[in-house]
Amino acid sequence: MPQEMVSPTGSMSDEEYRQLEAQHHQYESRLGELADKAVLSDEEQVEESTLKKKKLQLKDRMREIARRGGQNSAHP
Repeated sequence: MPQEMVSPTGSMSDEEYRQLEAQHHQYESRLGELADKAVLSDEEQVEESTLKKKKLQLKDRMREIARRGGQNSAHP
C-alpha cells in the first residue's frame, strides 16, 4: 500500500514538493510495469535498480521539505 506524503503548507518549496511527488509517481508506475513482466532483460534490470534508487532519493527529499515546512509553521 503506497504511503501518501503530506505536502508542507505555506512553504516556498510547495511547487518543488509537487514536482518531486509527480516524479515519484512516474517512477512508481514504471516500476509496476517492470514488476508485471515475467523476465526482465539486462537493460530492464538496470533500469529497475536505478528507478528504485531515484525513487528513494525523491522520497528523502520530499521528507526533508515536509520537515522544514512543519518547522516553518511551528516557528513563524
